[in-house]
Amino acid sequence: MAVPTGDRVVVLGGSMAGLLAARVLADTYRDVVIVERDDMSPSAEARRGVPQGRHVHGLLARGQQILDELFPGFTEEAVAAGIPTGDLGELRWYFNGRRLRPSTTGLVCVSATRPLLESRVRARVAAIENVTFRDLHDIVGLVTDDARTTVTGVRVQSRRSDAPERVLEADLVVDATGRASRTPLWLEQLGYARPEEERIKIDLSYTTRRFRLRDPSVLRGDLSINPVSSPSHPRGAFLSRIEDGLVVVSLTGVLGDSAPADLEGFLAWTRTLPVSDIHDALRDAEPVGDGDVFRYPASVRRRYEQLDRFPGRFLVVGDAACSFNPVYGQGMTVSALEALVLRTHLARGPVPDPAGFQRDIAKVIDVPWDFSAGGDLGFPEVEGRRTAKVRMGGAYMARLQAAAVHDGEVTGTFMRVAGLVEPPQALMSPRMMFRVLRGSRQSQQVLVS
Repeated sequence: MAVPTGDRVVVLGGSMAGLLAARVLADTYRDVVIVERDDMSPSAEARRGVPQGRHVHGLLARGQQILDELFPGFTEEAVAAGIPTGDLGELRWYFNGRRLRPSTTGLVCVSATRPLLESRVRARVAAIENVTFRDLHDIVGLVTDDARTTVTGVRVQSRRSDAPERVLEADLVVDATGRASRTPLWLEQLGYARPEEERIKIDLSYTTRRFRLRDPSVLRGDLSINPVSSPSHPRGAFLSRIEDGLVVVSLTGVLGDSAPADLEGFLAWTRTLPVSDIHDALRDAEPVGDGDVFRYPASVRRRYEQLDRFPGRFLVVGDAACSFNPVYGQGMTVSALEALVLRTHLARGPVPDPAGFQRDIAKVIDVPWDFSAGGDLGFPEVEGRRTAKVRMGGAYMARLQAAAVHDGEVTGTFMRVAGLVEPPQALMSPRMMFRVLRGSRQSQQVLVS
């Protein structure tokens, strides 16, 4: 660990974005305080502050790599604890109702529930001696200097009693409070402009249940089965093997469609999927617990990097900056990438330039945002501006997914790009474009015949 050069930093929010930010901040600051409104006692239970926590979560390949970098041995420890893992390219992927040809990529998929994954990261962060948690605390607002140009701390209030508000002074404050972040309001109250927002209204629903398979061999050794929602087949699902020998199944609906949470309705809905794999796997399964429904109205990107003025000693990360459609599994990995950006800025000095930092994480956000927004805009009913880039990207992606039905190399490259390990340009190399053209023609010939 590096020798700390700063005094105190306060991280608002103890979810993945806040935890990962705290991890890199601990190398620079003598005192890292994480403020969280939920109970952060050791557990692997879903928190109220993470409403999607009970549903299938994806840690993309790049996210897994970064966790191993920030917490050496993280994946090995997860495997030793019984968390299933597998090769990302060898999962049972279906796009447009057709299975992609498996490909061995060397990219590790860690198949843990969000609460368990988060609890393991939290335990590693809590073990850092200069990190402390103030859980069950409401975040009341920011504190600034008289000129309102610099953030000097944050006002908090304990939820354990009727204790009065108190001020936590800080050399740096990081907002990692997620989608419900009040930074736009705080900026307005301080005399700054609110950031512009981009919204893609997908009206997504997740309905999730857990099961114990009476005959695990029905999965044929696969880690997960994923018939992904598409314009041709709007209903989708994710089935994943998880800890304790269970499987978790999330059924996804878009544009207001939603699977029932009761067992009978849930199982009946699996019959409407484009493939029968999940219904077949659950036919004799034992349900564990009740069903949960989560609704996600829209992806939201707040353009902090475009503001002309922004207070000093204050940064915004994670879902507070950009909240992605969770179907694409990008949120945790983008937070991990932003933590690396933060580490780079801290190497220049303990107090990053907010404008420069927000511009740099915007570059990190660009690729996954284009990927998920482009996918959502493929549904004709979804409102949004369809630029030439979006239309061309959608058409090429349809050809690529068709080619991947027959060509494992296309599948592997697609997974590396979707996993944020390789840049999108990897899909556009002359060799890949040739394979996409050839494979999509082959796929079309099969459909015609």
